[in-house]
Amino acid sequence: MPEPFRIAVAQSTVHEDPTNPTLLRESGAEVRSLMREAAAAGARLVHFTEGAICFPSKVVLSSLGPDEIGPSDWTKADWAMLEDELGQITRLAGELGIWTVIPSVHQLPDARPHNSAYVVSAKGQVVARYDDRALSTTKVTWMYTPGTAPVTFEVDGYRFGLALGLDVLFPELFTEYDRLGVDAVLVSYASTHGPNGHIGVQVCGTAANNTCWISLAVTANPETGLVAGVADPRGAWVAQASADGRPAIVVAEIQPDERTTVGRAFRQRTRERIGS
Repeated sequence: MPEPFRIAVAQSTVHEDPTNPTLLRESGAEVRSLMREAAAAGARLVHFTEGAICFPSKVVLSSLGPDEIGPSDWTKADWAMLEDELGQITRLAGELGIWTVIPSVHQLPDARPHNSAYVVSAKGQVVARYDDRALSTTKVTWMYTPGTAPVTFEVDGYRFGLALGLDVLFPELFTEYDRLGVDAVLVSYASTHGPNGHIGVQVCGTAANNTCWISLAVTANPETGLVAGVADPRGAWVAQASADGRPAIVVAEIQPDERTTVGRAFRQRTRERIGS
């Protein structure tokens, strides 16, 4: 059995203007500061929220806007700066020796970009990328190309799955990860407006239903009612960041849990029996 695995999950400032190099620099600097905190705390992996480098606004990018929402004009984005910040984060992961899950926009040559999460190894190499599948109506209509597949990766004997944004509302995506044998799902969720406390409820219920660990990385914003945290296979929070909305990390240890193995075997037998 693998040893307990220390994970750091972040709540960080989310900016919405991908055309503003100053804001992109600020976001990158904050991410790197939190990476250093995570490494100093002995974390093996640090997990960031959707939009950690930038959460592009439909208003800022609208080709008809800002008063009317239309197809996003991605030529407005400062792609060079976005790529530079991602590159600095990737290099720092290697310097610190810490696995890093960092969401960012992934540019495509002949289509709208993906809303993605990159997996950077402790050697400073991008080893996987997950593309958001359950895009909101706005995202899929005006902004992004949806992803098509789950993504897993392994560290120190643990298998992780990835989820972004509204993925958290779709139980079938987590059932898919259950079938793929993950120990934990890393959920990155950006929330910049209004209360969204129900997302935390979804996370706890999903963790219990699939007897898996779930890490929730969110926006540092007290108005949302969400904080970063880690839920255990019973659906209980084992660690949560401060509710004051400040940028921070929270550290927790996930470990082998017999309930995960027993529960997964039971679900597999039952699905076979009922034909689902």
